[in-house]
Amino acid sequence: MWVRVATFEGVDKEKIDRLIKERMSAGEMTQPEGLSSTLVLDDTDARKRKFFTFFDSREAIEAAETGFDKMGDTISEDIRGKRTSVHYYEVVVYDGDVDNAKAARVTVLEGSPDAIDASLEKTRGDTLPKVRAIDGSVGAIGLADRDNGRVSMITLWNSSDALRASEQEAGQLRERTADIGGQKIANVARYEVAMAQTAAAARA
Repeated sequence: MWVRVATFEGVDKEKIDRLIKERMSAGEMTQPEGLSSTLVLDDTDARKRKFFTFFDSREAIEAAETGFDKMGDTISEDIRGKRTSVHYYEVVVYDGDVDNAKAARVTVLEGSPDAIDASLEKTRGDTLPKVRAIDGSVGAIGLADRDNGRVSMITLWNSSDALRASEQEAGQLRERTADIGGQKIANVARYEVAMAQTAAAARA
């Protein structure tokens, strides 16, 4: 599985959410071939949005790129915001009940590209079971860029209260994960989940 991550700044959250809902209800937004799920994270204070679209393969993302551009052209920039970046990542962890996520914590780890697989194996066996056991945890997603050794771990929570309550334990697990993989913690950010939906749920 692969994911396309598009970042927008200057987003009018209320207007874009209303517009997307209206277009989906009217059947005006067709899903690209190979799309498996969608995750939208908002930093409301900064008016920043990260749009994750998960596909079966990198080739499916590339085939859908023209459609994403056309979709963006139909929504004015003062509503959707300015697209500041688009990146593709390999999805190395996709765990839990993502559809029920209401809040997210994104940790970016940096290290050697050669150490990614060994680190992920230890993370799956050691860290993920502990994350699942934290009250309010509903899932986790891991993204890898094998060119530069960067890994993003997204933990998902059933409420913003659960996310806040998990800070201390999550911080300890984050430090342990970085130590296991010989990585450094480059960034930690918290988001509201504006949308979390599998393609099958969207079609239902």
